[in-house]
Amino acid sequence: MNAAHPSRPGPRPDDVEELARLLPRPVEFDLPAGRHLHHKDLLMQHIDHDRDATAPRATAPLAPPLRRRLLRPAVLVPAASLALAGILALTLTGGAGGAPASPAQSAPHAVTALHRIADASLKTDVTPVKDSQFVYVRSLVQENMGTLDGPVKLGRPHKSERWMAQDPAPVTVVGWMRDTGKDASMSGEDIPIETSAPDGSDSSGAEAPGFRRPTYRWLASLPTDPKALLKLLASHSGAGEHESKDQAVFEMIGDMLSGNLMPAENAAAFYRAMAEIPGVREVPDAVDTAGRHGIGITRDDDSSSTRDVWIFDKHSLTLLGSLFYTTADKKPGKADVLTGSVANLRSGIVDQHGMVPEKDGDTSAAG
Repeated sequence: MNAAHPSRPGPRPDDVEELARLLPRPVEFDLPAGRHLHHKDLLMQHIDHDRDATAPRATAPLAPPLRRRLLRPAVLVPAASLALAGILALTLTGGAGGAPASPAQSAPHAVTALHRIADASLKTDVTPVKDSQFVYVRSLVQENMGTLDGPVKLGRPHKSERWMAQDPAPVTVVGWMRDTGKDASMSGEDIPIETSAPDGSDSSGAEAPGFRRPTYRWLASLPTDPKALLKLLASHSGAGEHESKDQAVFEMIGDMLSGNLMPAENAAAFYRAMAEIPGVREVPDAVDTAGRHGIGITRDDDSSSTRDVWIFDKHSLTLLGSLFYTTADKKPGKADVLTGSVANLRSGIVDQHGMVPEKDGDTSAAG
């Protein structure tokens, strides 16, 4: 999904054919839907960054580059973009998220931590979200602004706001976004988040609630038994030949828990389902974009070139944010490379996009 913007210059047809010939198999079969969107996000960030550095200022504000999937609903992306994104993923090298203990030592700690987090989430008082309302999320985001074929270069942290529609009917505009502090020309501008893929949508391209557009009502309909939920997630993981289903499901759960509101029972089920995934481990001290320290939960997978770390407050056990690494360079002594991070600052329910919650149950116009 993306915000409306002038068409970007694309590769020539013969370039696309040559790239496709060099790839061992189409990328869309090798990566699950969530990772497709992640790599497209990285690609579009690089394209926008390079274009802005050489092109004159447009007369009308341009839409900001697409964000990482956890800041908005995950949707499938066109195959041509995925082919280029696959090449991008191979050019990035990568990362670590705290000094890890051995898997045998850290796995029991991670499982225990996830069950504690699940128990804490059951004590959370969650206000149901009406179909006519929006879920509001404010985050502090740091992104990779390096060139397409160069090393990772993290930009400065900036504020990002999202208003995600809860309409149970298929829609083409699934929400709105506002970024502040990244590009002065776009500060304070609300930009629609639109669907971009026909799969899972009607003939108009409208997207219904589901795995790619998780609304409160849809999330509340999911099983609360961890094993049943894990089985459902595995059947929709989209894991291909070169990514394990366990890794794909781990990433799906993180995506569902980030930037969404759901009943406490469903949140607890997601955490307990994550605890069932082999290979999860604890990072004793992880730091989010805002500098807050917490407990990290991550998973290493030899079949994946990325690694996510989900950070929880050490006392309240609430989700603080996340770190994203590229792990493509697996040579001995090579650390993973941080490619982005997010700190969750505030979330709530509002009646219209452009409003922010003052306190539980109240909204006000955003200044």
